[in-house]
Amino acid sequence: MRRAHLDIFWTTNEAGHPRFGLVVAKARETGVARNRLRRRLKEVWRRDLQQQLPAWDVVVRTRREAYAAPFNLLRADLLAWREASAG
Repeated sequence: MRRAHLDIFWTTNEAGHPRFGLVVAKARETGVARNRLRRRLKEVWRRDLQQQLPAWDVVVRTRREAYAAPFNLLRADLLAWREASAG
């Protein structure tokens, strides 16, 4: 599913719990910017998604626009995906 700042893919797994994969493209950004983006997305996963999802493998691929997005917009993208995928 394509969101404003992220591409999100998911499928069921046999592990019995949700798992998270993250792909942060270089997009001509610094390592500091990539790590900041990675930390932000992991925090949303940990706080808002991990405990509420079924046994899915979720892979998030960032888009170039994600580097300029504030935390609340990245969080809104992931939460909107959760609502759309639940139905």
